[in-house]
Amino acid sequence: MTARFLVSAVLALALSACAAPTPYGPLATGDGYGHSEQRIEGTRFRVTFAGNAATPRGVVRDYLLYRAAELTLEQGADYFVITTRSMIPEYYGDRDGARIGIGIGGGSGGGLSIGTGISLGVGRGLSGPATASAEIVIHSGEKPVAMPDAFDARAVRRNLAPQIAQPGPP
Repeated sequence: MTARFLVSAVLALALSACAAPTPYGPLATGDGYGHSEQRIEGTRFRVTFAGNAATPRGVVRDYLLYRAAELTLEQGADYFVITTRSMIPEYYGDRDGARIGIGIGGGSGGGLSIGTGISLGVGRGLSGPATASAEIVIHSGEKPVAMPDAFDARAVRRNLAPQIAQPGPP
């Protein structure tokens, strides 16, 4: 039974290592990853991008900004202002490296037991699915220079477009 468990664990690790990052696209109902938005009022929207465990956090943030730019242009506006933003990692993984643990315990009959264990971490530090979310307000006209949280939608789209992995044909 131990050999079967070990083989299963190795296969699961191998398959997870081959997982592809979430491509840019709308939230898919089957896997729960992608972008979504919700109109909160008038020109205020909540924009979200959820990436899988293979999607780096920086990519999730870029996809969020890209979607905010697209949404702004779709609404006929020119720039957007981020009023709030958040990044939520769903779990933390271990860092790479080997670890050795030792445990000592006593029993009710006066016995003493000592156990040891060795583990090998293959994590990437902070890992797991991440979701970036922002509330934006869209505006028409020229972006104010003195507003650091204001983004020209056309410039964002143009500058981030080369990094956006569009989904391929099914």
